[in-house]
Amino acid sequence: MGRRRLYCRQSCRQRAYEHRTSIKGTAIPIDSVVLSADEASSLADRAFAARCAAEDVATAIRERADYSELLELTAELVSLAREAERLR
Repeated sequence: MGRRRLYCRQSCRQRAYEHRTSIKGTAIPIDSVVLSADEASSLADRAFAARCAAEDVATAIRERADYSELLELTAELVSLAREAERLR
């Protein structure tokens, strides 16, 4: 009965309120994600590492690398892609 919950916990509701009030009166959109310079740099580094791993896989395929090498390269690519997804 009633409305569905918007937040999973009171702490999540509090963080959302703090986010909304911290950007009130600025040109920052309400749905934006704000990262520190270190966090943004780390995210860019992880994305770059994932792209390099993807290029390694593409090169190995072009050079007709054996199956075990491709397995190793794709496992590394998946690992780096998972790490790149992490925001914090």
